[in-house]
Amino acid sequence: MSNPAKVLPWLSIPLFLAVWQGVSWLELVNPALFPPPLTVIIALADYFTHGEGWQDLRWSLSRVAAGYFSGAAAGIAIGLATGTRPVASGLLTPVFQMLRPIPPIAFVPVVIVWFGLTEWGKWFLVFWGVFFGVWLATHLGVQRGNETLIRAAASLGASRRQLLFAVQLPAALPVIFVGLRTAIGTSFYTLVAAELSGAFAGIAYRLEISQQNFQMGRMMAGLLVLGIVSALSDRLFQKISRHLVHWNPP
Repeated sequence: MSNPAKVLPWLSIPLFLAVWQGVSWLELVNPALFPPPLTVIIALADYFTHGEGWQDLRWSLSRVAAGYFSGAAAGIAIGLATGTRPVASGLLTPVFQMLRPIPPIAFVPVVIVWFGLTEWGKWFLVFWGVFFGVWLATHLGVQRGNETLIRAAASLGASRRQLLFAVQLPAALPVIFVGLRTAIGTSFYTLVAAELSGAFAGIAYRLEISQQNFQMGRMMAGLLVLGIVSALSDRLFQKISRHLVHWNPP
């Protein structure tokens, strides 16, 4: 008899689609506002075969990549500084803790004023959504290192640089990778705010156009694309992190 824990993940999505289809058949909601799965799948196929699907996907992924990698790099670099140097922590941590709760979408009006409708504004919004989570994970991961190992390495004459890269950073990597993985999801929902702030292509931009034309099938298809791409990115990151942080994968 097969293990139910292994079978259930394969049943999850078909069951979800079946419930969705059942809700549409029973007309528990207005089908014009909540179209059935078949309508969404047809709209999705049309979006990528006769519409701007591939172009929108390229624009959206390029914005996510630019904001994610720059935000992650800055978050790790500054997190290492604040986690290991009391002066940097004292100067930057209070400011970051004040700015961190501000949601990226709140910056949309400011970004339009600062950057207009250029790509810089969209990159900035994704950067903002990614940076603070990665910074906090790095900061805490480094600070919560094994004190015994740190003292042992210091007593053997290890320099501050050797302590960081040989002891503290390897110990903090599992926590940092958790922050990096969480930031993937953050980058995609920040992308929606970024593209709604003024764009001429992109998945979220196309959602707004579909809403104006009351194309509910196309809107649901766009949401499905965002979910699939975000989930695939998360799974890819999970596989990579298992190899890079094999001693304690996130």
